[in-house]
Amino acid sequence: MSPIDLIPTPPVSARLVTAVLEPTPKTPSFQINTANKSYKYQYSNIYFIRLRLLRQYVEERAHKRWSNVAGDPILVPRVLEVVKSRLCYIVGTVYMDMPLKPNVMEDIARDNSIPPPPPNPKFYSPEDNMMLEDESGRIRLVGERVKGARLVTGVIVGALGAETPNGDFEVVDLCYPGMAPQVAQEDAEHMEVNEMDVDVEGSSADEWIAVVSGLDIGSLSPSDAQIQMLVEYLTGEEGGVTEQISASQISRLIIAGNSLAPLAPTASGEAGESDQPQRKSKRYGYDAATFSPHPVLSLSDHLLDIASALPVHVLPGESDPSGTILPQQALPKAMFGAVAKLPTFFCETNPTYIRLGSQLQPEAESANRLPIERTLLVNSGQPLNDMFKYLPSPPNTRLSILESTLKWRHIAPTAPDTLWCHPYFGGDPFIITETPDLYIVGNQKRFATKILVNEDDEEEDGSKARCRVVMVPEFARTGVLVLVNLRSLDVKTVTFAVQGMTGAGEELSERAEPVSASLSSPSIEPASTAPKSSLDYEFL
Repeated sequence: MSPIDLIPTPPVSARLVTAVLEPTPKTPSFQINTANKSYKYQYSNIYFIRLRLLRQYVEERAHKRWSNVAGDPILVPRVLEVVKSRLCYIVGTVYMDMPLKPNVMEDIARDNSIPPPPPNPKFYSPEDNMMLEDESGRIRLVGERVKGARLVTGVIVGALGAETPNGDFEVVDLCYPGMAPQVAQEDAEHMEVNEMDVDVEGSSADEWIAVVSGLDIGSLSPSDAQIQMLVEYLTGEEGGVTEQISASQISRLIIAGNSLAPLAPTASGEAGESDQPQRKSKRYGYDAATFSPHPVLSLSDHLLDIASALPVHVLPGESDPSGTILPQQALPKAMFGAVAKLPTFFCETNPTYIRLGSQLQPEAESANRLPIERTLLVNSGQPLNDMFKYLPSPPNTRLSILESTLKWRHIAPTAPDTLWCHPYFGGDPFIITETPDLYIVGNQKRFATKILVNEDDEEEDGSKARCRVVMVPEFARTGVLVLVNLRSLDVKTVTFAVQGMTGAGEELSERAEPVSASLSSPSIEPASTAPKSSLDYEFL
């Protein structure tokens, strides 16, 4: 009698663990407390402080860049003190004068009886003018170098050129603050720069984090099946032995905003509004005729399942029940029910810094593996979406704009011009004072990633600052989960899709071809079974 083959079972393996480290002075908190919770200050203070803090870096790099230029250019301390026909360079804040940009004065003067026009998808137009301003005034920048520059309002730059007879400043070169310094890592095991963007497996003892955004629970076309598959994958209940071992390497999950769909009235509330007498407003609780709690309850159940297996960080997004202005404050834990009592559940601000450190297992310590610390900068995508409106596409892409923010040393330069933010008085928390190891932006049209290395400046130990930039797509539309190796900063994706169902799987491997040479990451459903997405540049 032939022996019976045993069903393969996954080996007993403990989930890898990472710990949240204390913030440093260079990774500030975005919480608005009683010390800075004031709305009596003017927004101009933000621009003055931003220019004061970043001017020194621009001047240092400009002197190094232009000191040997023919004509012996000099630094002019104020933009209105330039001399005609004299080669010089000035430092100031960029202001884009754009006819299509929203104007609050026009909104006030508009007749309220006429509905406002829909917002423009792009602010860019051929009639745009670029200005450079400081405390003294404003001067217009002209020239071919300006036309090809990737700049938005609020960026601090240095401009080399000369004043024209018309009073404009013709620019021949531009200089930015450059990437901020970075703390060198002691673990040299994976310090070589890896230009391959995805699909590097790494060691089985490496710690991974999972990042997802745009769950959009409660939308008209929900992706409930894909979300349930996601939960089962993260908790190790889905797939075979290989998938379960891979899931055990995930040390924590980050949800980068838009977990809930925008709030909409229920059908009963719309239908009975005119026929039935007006309901009395409830003093406590909510009116079930105009609000449904099911999306929040569904999200809470999913978070409870995941947080029981691994730590979860939740950021608010544009569609979540949080404030509109940046930084969005953390969602109240009380709204999530039982999961709020777990020590593995964290509600973060948007944006937020997260410092993670590895906790080595005994077998890793015996292999002489050093602990690693990583700094993560995460936001839910509003700053990038707003900057994308300023620039023509093509040739500009969302990934190229995201790279520029690191060179500008600022997360959200368009705030407070076209992106609402808190009126800070004593500082600008959106300034990047230390280059993060991982820069994550959620709720994008497609997945993209790149390693950015500071080739211009070196640290004291001779190393160069480098940052892994990751654009996380909307899960409800694409079904993509992004996995990042904390030790090597390698990236891979997992796609969840159900054949014959809509709501996910629209963004697949062929859209990632410009970013990576191949995309063979494990997927729950083959990519060919899902519908193809448009190739319009609006998806970039």
